[in-house]
Amino acid sequence: MFYLIVIVAGLSGLCQADPAVGNGSQSSTYVTTQTGLQLLDSTLGTGETAQFGDVVSVHYVGKLADGTIFDSSRKRQQPFVFILGKGQVIPGWEEGVVGMQVGGVRELIIPSALAYGNQDLGVIPPNSTLYFEVELVSVTH
Repeated sequence: MFYLIVIVAGLSGLCQADPAVGNGSQSSTYVTTQTGLQLLDSTLGTGETAQFGDVVSVHYVGKLADGTIFDSSRKRQQPFVFILGKGQVIPGWEEGVVGMQVGGVRELIIPSALAYGNQDLGVIPPNSTLYFEVELVSVTH
């Protein structure tokens, strides 16, 4: 009887569904790029793909490592619009938004070198890793 319980207990961990699979997501594993940016598509989009030079509209929530929200377009109820690849946003966003499809939601973990570095921006301390959830609302080529 003891062996059966151990086997069942061991197998139960193997049979747990990945919570990200089946809800429009690729996986629950972050991909780390050569620059150190980590990204995860929590929801795959089905619309136009964002490319450098496109005008993109996004909703986002930005957090610090302790969970403090430092900025949110959702709170303002207005998407943020910028031209991808023109240096209008931090490098982590430039790299992290390109390739997204409209309707997609991507989680970005941006090291300080791809964000604000050693700048002290008040609510964002120097050398902070930033955590963003970004939803691509629209793309204009």
